[in-house]
Amino acid sequence: MTTGYVLVNCELGSEESVIEELKAITGVVEVNGIYGAFDIFVKVQAAQTEALREIITWKIRKIPKIRSTVTLMVIDS
Repeated sequence: MTTGYVLVNCELGSEESVIEELKAITGVVEVNGIYGAFDIFVKVQAAQTEALREIITWKIRKIPKIRSTVTLMVIDS
């Protein structure tokens, strides 16, 4: 299992709707609104690294009200 964390910046006031969209994505296992430099913290898991990349690139980053993301990939040990 491959794990990644995504830090999300979204349009002001859209946090709740973006969180609901994120929760509906297969592979997203945890979503939290946060305070600070980012608006939302997302934990994503997939069987393979390529599948994880596809979830982040083609599903999470394509949500219209998301302005930017930072992805942290966990090192498999």
